[in-house]
Amino acid sequence: MNNSAKDFSWVGSQEDFVDKPNILQLNHILVGRYGGNSNAGQYKNEDGCLVWYNEKEDWEFVILLDAHNTSESTKIMIEQFDKEENDIKDLLSLSANQPTFKKLEDKILNMFQSVEFLSVCREVKGETACLIVVRKDKYVWWFSVGDCILCLFHQELAALGQYQLNQRQFYEWIGQVNTFEQEVPCYTVGRKELRQGENHLFLTTDGLIECPNEPYSNSKDIYNVVNNMNDDESNIWSMLMNIRNNDVRDSTTIVSWKINISKVATIPSDQ
Repeated sequence: MNNSAKDFSWVGSQEDFVDKPNILQLNHILVGRYGGNSNAGQYKNEDGCLVWYNEKEDWEFVILLDAHNTSESTKIMIEQFDKEENDIKDLLSLSANQPTFKKLEDKILNMFQSVEFLSVCREVKGETACLIVVRKDKYVWWFSVGDCILCLFHQELAALGQYQLNQRQFYEWIGQVNTFEQEVPCYTVGRKELRQGENHLFLTTDGLIECPNEPYSNSKDIYNVVNNMNDDESNIWSMLMNIRNNDVRDSTTIVSWKINISKVATIPSDQ
C-alpha cells in the first residue's frame, strides 16, 4: 500500500470512552468519541467507525455505525468491509463520475444482500444504523441506513440555510433486525457537488443530536460551533464537553474533515 493511503477502524466494545471524551487525528480527519456519562446510566459504547483515505487518489471513505442492544452488529459490519477492502479501494481509485458511484452502490448492495452476510446478521444480538460517506474529487456520495447524519458546511450553502445532506430515517437497521431481509430493502443514497473553496464534512451519531437540553438538535447549531475561529479540534472538544456537562447518556461518535475545492461549482445561468 502506498504511503498516502491510511486505514483506521474502531468498535465501542474495544474501548468505550464512557466519561472520557477523546479526539483522534488521522492526517486531515478528526474522529471524536464520547461514550456517554456513567452517572446518567451509561456503561457501554455500541458505536463504531471505519476511516480510509488516500491523498494521492484524492478520496476519503468513512463508515459511521450506531448500534443498540450490543455492539456485535457494528463489529460484523467493519469485518465485512475489511474483507472487501481491496475491491472497494479499486473502485475509489477510478475517476469521479456517474459510473464509478453506481459501481460503488452496486458493490455495497451486493455485500449487504449476500447470502453469507445475511446469515451472519441473523446470528448477532442487536442491529446498527450505518452511514457510508465517500468524498472523491469535488463530489460527496453517501449510503445511509438509519439515523446517523451527514452535514456539509460551506458559506454559500449556509447562506441559503442548507447544512445537512441526508435525512434521518427511523426504524432502519442492519443486523438482527435487517432492512436487507425485506422484500424491499430501505436505505437512502445521495450525491452532492462540493462548492468552490472550503467544504467541511461532518458526520455524527445521534448522541450529539439527542443530548438533554438539545444544544445540537439542529445542524445549524453544529455549524455555528464549527464555524467559529478556533481550530477544528477545539471546536469538537467543546461539543463533547458540552454534551458531557448536559448529562448525555447515549454515546457520540463524530468524523469531521475539511477539503478545499479549486474547481468551479455549478451556479445559476443568470449569475
